[in-house]
Amino acid sequence: MILNGRCILVVEDESLIAMLVEDALIDAGAEVLGPAATVEEALALFGSGNPDAAVLDINLAGQVSTPVADLLADRGIPFVVATGYGAAGLSERHRGVPVLAKPYDPQELVETLARIC
Repeated sequence: MILNGRCILVVEDESLIAMLVEDALIDAGAEVLGPAATVEEALALFGSGNPDAAVLDINLAGQVSTPVADLLADRGIPFVVATGYGAAGLSERHRGVPVLAKPYDPQELVETLARIC
């Protein structure tokens, strides 16, 4: 299993996408933290420890998830941005982060996470 034992934070406000991501990660051997649908939920999950990596949607029901991206970067936690907006939605600080444009193949997400872990 490609993500065997890795803890992956999932930050996604669309429940169907969050379930698909969660299933793909579990199938790849990961433990899933979340999913969190808001910035507040995502930040609260850090109270239970640091994940090994994260999947982050930039737009959470109209709220930009930059505070979560900043915390991940500050803690040295790699993450993938999964968004319908492409790299244009990223702040300058996070321009080098891998971006998967929605809709994306869950296997591509798993392979990208494996690469950055």
